[in-house]
Amino acid sequence: MNRIELFRLLRRNVKLSEKRSPALEQSMVAKVMMYIGAALMGAYMIFLGSLLGKMAAEDDEPALILIVLPILLVLDFLGRFMVQQTPMVFVKPYLLMPLRAKSVVECYLLTMVASGYNMLWLALFLPYAYINLVAGAGFWTILAVIVCGMLMVMINSQWYLLVRTLIVRSLFWWLLPAAVYAALILPFFLGSDNLMEPFEKFLYTFSSAPVLWLLAIGLLAVLAVLLVINRNVQFDFIYQEITREEKKPAAIKHVTQFTFLERFGQNGEYLKLELKSIMRNKAIRARVIMSLALIVMLSALISYTDVYDGMMVLNFWCYYCFSIYGMTALTKIMGPEGNYIDLLMTQRENILALLKAKYYFHVAILIIPLLIMLPAVIEGKFTIMMMLAYMFLTSGLGYFIMFQLAVYNKQTLPLDAKLTGKNNVESGLQLLIEMVAMFAPLIIVGGMLLIMDETTAYTIMAVLGLLITIAHPVWLRNIYQRMMKRRYTNMEGFHASR
Repeated sequence: MNRIELFRLLRRNVKLSEKRSPALEQSMVAKVMMYIGAALMGAYMIFLGSLLGKMAAEDDEPALILIVLPILLVLDFLGRFMVQQTPMVFVKPYLLMPLRAKSVVECYLLTMVASGYNMLWLALFLPYAYINLVAGAGFWTILAVIVCGMLMVMINSQWYLLVRTLIVRSLFWWLLPAAVYAALILPFFLGSDNLMEPFEKFLYTFSSAPVLWLLAIGLLAVLAVLLVINRNVQFDFIYQEITREEKKPAAIKHVTQFTFLERFGQNGEYLKLELKSIMRNKAIRARVIMSLALIVMLSALISYTDVYDGMMVLNFWCYYCFSIYGMTALTKIMGPEGNYIDLLMTQRENILALLKAKYYFHVAILIIPLLIMLPAVIEGKFTIMMMLAYMFLTSGLGYFIMFQLAVYNKQTLPLDAKLTGKNNVESGLQLLIEMVAMFAPLIIVGGMLLIMDETTAYTIMAVLGLLITIAHPVWLRNIYQRMMKRRYTNMEGFHASR
């Protein structure tokens, strides 16, 4: 079997697996929402490409878009964490077949290079190219600009896969993309009193077709090197994970008991479980660390730069900093417990005690972003009343909405699997709940700020959030009762997805 036949076979197998999925109906809903999001993103790219094309045509600089692209690629790199998974979950079934495993990895890497997500970037380049061609730019020059731009996007996709694979093992690998993107962007802002001088030198150098085609050849070589590195790294990491070749300590030297929680009875025991899950399980621990790192980064940007100085933008990021960890963790609420859901069902109201413990833990953890964002208060970007309002709004309205997912989530979340873990499929109702939790509080705040002053609006928000927080025993019991009505359906889903 040659590479082309293997590629076609793997593509056909992926399509068959999607059709035979027990969550086909849920997958279709998710796909429709994904297509809507892609259409909105495409419309935004067309607008941005047209705007950049007009600027380039007026200045007679057809390579202008290549200057802006590194900044866009940083956003693309971060956005891929939400929409793109590593392909290793598909490779796992083929490791026991008489196929060369690295060839299977290569096929999936090439599939990702030509993915629809990458091709969507043509919505940025084609309007840009059309406007410049009409303005009189050379055909081969514009074609070279498009080729260079698409190669940079493809390189970014392979770079994302490599970095995401490495940060699974250690968060220190985040320093690598930080250094690379800083090296791409900072030279345009450092080393000259005239900030436009580096831009002008770049445009002068890369505005001719021969130089642009040489750049395209260099980018193609970089893409080839990244494909080879990715093939080896992805295969090695997936093989280590499947065969459990990671080094383990010879003996446990110390076990944290959290004895101070014993005074809270059954709720305390489940609080212990929540804390130990974070400490012992890589998948859960990674979410905590990444959320914390993002809060620190956003707090620094808000405090010491003017990037987010708009009133509504500051309101959005303030709420986001408080809610980011809860939304990340509660999106898959009951997913980790799906591994031992049968045990939890053995005693009456076990699940209710678990829900209460989860709620108390997530409310307590809101103290961390409150402390991290104090520099923004010192710098005058946030007020104390604003932060208290969003903290209580998160613990009240935000968590009230997110905890509704406990009724509908029925897919087990692997505790340790990172690269080969199953991708959980969400229903349309689950996606709707997540979107409401993300934007409903901000819509309420925006409406209130339009009709009243900030102090009054934040006071009302804080009181509303505090009331919902105090009423948590009522709505948590309601969630528990609805879960019990669906317990057999949910347990079946947990069993099927292990």
